[in-house]
Order: sequence, then structure tokens, then C-alpha cells
Amino acid sequence: MLGALAILAVAGWLSAELVDEVLEGDAQPYDEWILKQLRAPGDMTDPIGPVWVEDIWRDITALGGGPVLALVTLATGGYLLMGKRYRTAGLMFLVTIGGLVVSILLKDLFDRPRPEFASGTSHVMTASFPSGHSMLSAIVYLTLAALLARTSRPLRFKIYFLILGLTLTALVGLSRIYLGVHYPTDVLAGWSMGLIWALSCWLAAYLLQRRGLIEQQKDTIEEP
Repeated sequence: MLGALAILAVAGWLSAELVDEVLEGDAQPYDEWILKQLRAPGDMTDPIGPVWVEDIWRDITALGGGPVLALVTLATGGYLLMGKRYRTAGLMFLVTIGGLVVSILLKDLFDRPRPEFASGTSHVMTASFPSGHSMLSAIVYLTLAALLARTSRPLRFKIYFLILGLTLTALVGLSRIYLGVHYPTDVLAGWSMGLIWALSCWLAAYLLQRRGLIEQQKDTIEEP
């Protein structure tokens, strides 16, 4: 509990700093400089590296897209429903849908234009700040990692699930920068805000479990 509150405080401070820097325009030169380092000479819409590298990063960025995250959420919900943890499943769907709504509202609020470095094969329809892919991947993958970690007994399993969730979240954010569809500050803000949302919902779930309003999680993965 104390660790989660400490992380929330740091993530909240970072989000506030990023918002301030973006609104004042101080981050723009640094954002553009980083994106330019990832562009091929002579073509600011072409990421550096061979075509197959760009294809790999485009596949990775799809892990933070709506269809993939929806499938992951539905699969996790099915797992919870089979375990008769109906309220937990409902809370998980609420966390995901709520995170999507918050992401859209924040984009409309800040309305930051997208970078002019996007690859021609990358299609974007919303504003730039914060990165929706980064925020939603943090919400879904970190929530799923926390769920799996709490339903496993060996410590190495818990660490593995948390590292896996963090790695997927990090790769999705980095792919958005490489493809030029987001500034680095967009991704940092998406990670921070997604972490705030996921942790806040985790703390709410913890308190609801203590009050008996949602099902207690049981150890299901044990030491072989």
C-alpha cells in the first residue's frame, strides 16, 4: 500500500511537470530533436533502419492498439468469469473502459498537434498528448500483470509477470516514438497517467476486497 502510494506520488509529479512543459512549449525543441535522430537522412517521414525493422516496430505498436487490447481484456475477463469472480471481472472492464474515456478526454483537452515525422503507413485520428497507446497499454498490461502476480504463489512468478507487463508497456511506447506518431513527452505522459489510473484502480480494488465487496483473489499458480 505504501509503495503504491509512493509510486502514485512520483507519477503524479511527473505528469504535472510534463503537462506544464508541453503547455508552455518548452519541451517542443527537445521532442523534435529526438524524433529527427530517428529519421533517415533526407526524409523526415522515414524511420532509420531497414524496412524489416520498421515492420517489427509497427507490429509491436499494434500491441497497444484498440483491437489487441480489447481481445486481451476480453480474454482476461473470460478467465475471471470462469473462476466465478464476477465482480472482479466487472471492475476490470470498468477500469479499461474508464481508462479509454479518460485518454480521449485528455487528448481533447490538450489538443496537441501530431508530429510531422509520422511514417506514411501510420494512420492517426486523434490528438498527440498524451499517447493513447502508451496510456492504455500501461492500464491493461500492468493491471493484468498485477492480477497474475497476485494469483501466483512463487515470488519468481510474481516478478516475471510484473516484468512482462512493464516490458510490453515500454515497447509499445517506444514504437510510437520510432514511428514518429508521438513526441517523447506524449509517451512519458501516457505511461505516467496510465500508471496513475491502474494503481488508483488497484488500490480501490484492494479496499473493496477488504470490505468484502468484491471477491478475494486466491493463489492459483503454485510451486511445481
